[in-house]
Amino acid sequence: MSIRTLSSRVVYENPWLRLREDEIERPDGGRGVYALVEKPDFAVVVPWDGEAVTLVGQYRYTLGRHTWELPQGSVEDAATPEEVARTELAEETGLRAGALRHLGRFDGAVGMSSQGFHAWVATDLEQGERRPEAEEVDMTTRRVTPGELERMILEGELTDGHSVAAWAVTRMTGAL
Repeated sequence: MSIRTLSSRVVYENPWLRLREDEIERPDGGRGVYALVEKPDFAVVVPWDGEAVTLVGQYRYTLGRHTWELPQGSVEDAATPEEVARTELAEETGLRAGALRHLGRFDGAVGMSSQGFHAWVATDLEQGERRPEAEEVDMTTRRVTPGELERMILEGELTDGHSVAAWAVTRMTGAL
């Protein structure tokens, strides 16, 4: 099944995203409109020190509250998904990974965005200095055991879907 794009226009654009609106034709001839958010892929990192996972906490404007999540983000200048993972981990936690295991690439919001993310497990960690971006200066870190992390998910304390997905794949693959 293929959908034909009849026209496309950029509705909004800033340095972090582009919102595009496409007029489309379905295989049955029906017409419609798709709004699509275009953003670069990002990385989600599970920092594992052999006993605990390091989470990051910050105020999320979009939710109007503080959240806990795994280190994650995108880097404009990074050439590879691995560089993105290493950069985000160091910026947000100060941790440097001696080893990174790629768990896969996943789609983040298939109904509205082309953006995906790469999930990684970082091991052989060394603590360094954090280099937070301006939006991350209030960011804190928290070490939790796998059991504590799973309790946080089940009790609604950690609600970030990308973090939950990365953790689930970590557990399913036996990456710890």
